[in-house]
Amino acid sequence: MNQPETIYVAGHRGMVGSAIVRLLLAAGHPASHIVTRTHAELDLTDQAAVRAFFAQAKPQQVYLAAAKVGGIHANNVYPADFIYQNLMIEANVIEAAFCNGVQKLLFLGSSCIYPKLAPQPMSEQALLTGPLEATNEPYAVAKIAGMKLCESYNRQFGVSHGVDYRCVMPTNLYGPGDNYHPENSHVIPALIRRLHEAKVAGMPEVVIWGSGMPMREFLYVDDMAAASVHVMNLPNASYTQHTLPMLSHINVGYGSDMSIAELSRTVAATVGYTGQICFDTSKPDGTPRKLMDSSRLHNLGWQAKVDLTSGLALTYQDFLTQ
Repeated sequence: MNQPETIYVAGHRGMVGSAIVRLLLAAGHPASHIVTRTHAELDLTDQAAVRAFFAQAKPQQVYLAAAKVGGIHANNVYPADFIYQNLMIEANVIEAAFCNGVQKLLFLGSSCIYPKLAPQPMSEQALLTGPLEATNEPYAVAKIAGMKLCESYNRQFGVSHGVDYRCVMPTNLYGPGDNYHPENSHVIPALIRRLHEAKVAGMPEVVIWGSGMPMREFLYVDDMAAASVHVMNLPNASYTQHTLPMLSHINVGYGSDMSIAELSRTVAATVGYTGQICFDTSKPDGTPRKLMDSSRLHNLGWQAKVDLTSGLALTYQDFLTQ
């Protein structure tokens, strides 16, 4: 019987990383062969520390889900942090993986890699065809760099060293393990917190940033974990048949979107808030629409399963345990 592979999940305490670990364990992968490190144990921006870790742990697969993330406010206030830390994390992990013989790596990007006004739904071919959304450009540039790192290692070392580094680009994610910070979180956890607190306080109205008109697509995090494992384990022939050497990433979306206004009403219903929802049009909206074209992934045999209503109910229960 073959010994199970040792898998390193970078960012295992984050929303996506923890979901990947849950899925691997549920699929029967032994916990003893899933390697994780907290930030206190391993600072991924420290190149020497990352190299030493890989030399010692010797993983055979890597899920690179570690990143500095945040919403519009956080990206606006901390642009240097977002570009520097994400560049360092991905460069250190990918380089150390290669130097220690890792042939299989999956890099998690973001839908913000696409131009602000990309044709909808956004296909993989839209990459680098126009200006990025200004509010999260530093983060997006870092994610594009990580993707190009993977592609470059594949092109230079795929044949000689068997390197097979893949990239998935998720749409907006939500679910258990999300960051519910009042200022630095993404839209769904931010809405859950604000509307829950408004319900508890009996507030007659809640004011939401922006016009409420932008359209967004949302994917439950356990679906994202399932897509990640699916793409990681695709036969190389199937993966290369549906990708290009310099356009090898794969979109991961739910398949439909809704306005922020509609989302706000849906979250309000989930948490039981019955007050008025108003919109502050002096605040930025961000990209007008971000719907992913996930046909490449669908052709590779994967579809999302968790609808928004069910996913929001599970996420709200997670919030209540915080």
